[in-house]
Amino acid sequence: MGWDIVALRVAAFLLGVVMVWATLASVIKTFVLPRAAPDFLARAVFLGVRSVFNVRLRRARSYTDRDAILSFFAPVSLLMLLPIWYTAVLFAYALAYWALGSPWDEAFRLSGSSLFTLGFFSAGDLPHAVLIFSEAALGLLLVALLIAYLPTMYAAFSRREAAVNLLEVRAGNPPSAPEMLKRYHRIHGLDQLHDVWHAWEVWFADVEESHTSLPAIVFFRSPRPEHSWVTASGAVLDTAALTLAAVDVPHDPQADLCLRAGYIALRRISDYFEIPYDPAPRPDDPISITRAEFDAVCDDLAAQGLPIKPDREQAWRDFAGWRVNYDVVLLRLAGLTLAPVAPWSSDRALSHRVPLVPILRRQRSSRERP
Repeated sequence: MGWDIVALRVAAFLLGVVMVWATLASVIKTFVLPRAAPDFLARAVFLGVRSVFNVRLRRARSYTDRDAILSFFAPVSLLMLLPIWYTAVLFAYALAYWALGSPWDEAFRLSGSSLFTLGFFSAGDLPHAVLIFSEAALGLLLVALLIAYLPTMYAAFSRREAAVNLLEVRAGNPPSAPEMLKRYHRIHGLDQLHDVWHAWEVWFADVEESHTSLPAIVFFRSPRPEHSWVTASGAVLDTAALTLAAVDVPHDPQADLCLRAGYIALRRISDYFEIPYDPAPRPDDPISITRAEFDAVCDDLAAQGLPIKPDREQAWRDFAGWRVNYDVVLLRLAGLTLAPVAPWSSDRALSHRVPLVPILRRQRSSRERP
């Protein structure tokens, strides 16, 4: 055997090792690692599937049609990962078998038989046996991890949607901050909002953890077309911001904690998808809510009997100072997920819509507004 053939077989074996390692790294980042870790292969699969779905979306006539189409996007993308991983492992081991001396057609059949544990093809020497056993174990591991992954993901999805469904009772459909404040004023009393702030602080912490470590959940749509975790987030954050800024009730620190938990959660999810935003905005930076919209809401709340602070100018500055922390990320996540129309969030998200394509990560300051 010439040295050129030896060098080629060594290169093929090393390439196979690299492909197996890259596949394992993708599997670990997707299924095992309990933190946000962007994976090129998984992202490429989601982008490829989304490009196919976009063809169908262009022919959808209504939001209901688009929602029905997109409801399959995340599940199909997840299921497509398994054959992609299997294909990568299949060719990686075929390269390794060929490097050990098997003809290419025999190496391919041996790899397929081992990966799918069919056992119809084998080789007798020890190096081949080691590779066969390792490939069979890897094939079983991929299936086992996917089976274990789905219940964990759907448990997180269920926790998310329970709160989103309950919000309809409190904030209307679509949810809005003014409606939530009016309903609590009529039914519960504004002092009962303390429990809401605590519950949603916990919800935001759970969503941040689950939607960065299991990012496919971001694209899992609510059972009802008019519901969305993004618009629900916006309604709760705007309710807290309006209460702190404009409603004349005793200050509740839990509302501050809820707001902070909310905008941190939305920012962390945006970080995973590399959505750009200003990490340290100034309180007087522009927001998507106009002063006229804010005044109209305050007038409406006052007409419904809610106590509104007399200093409207200071109330606007305080509201804008809170909203600026989550304004951009809220609108861009609404655009990314194609959320249903809701006041002060997805109704103005078109100009902030971002494609499902990685944006080059910018160096960001770690400073946050206290």
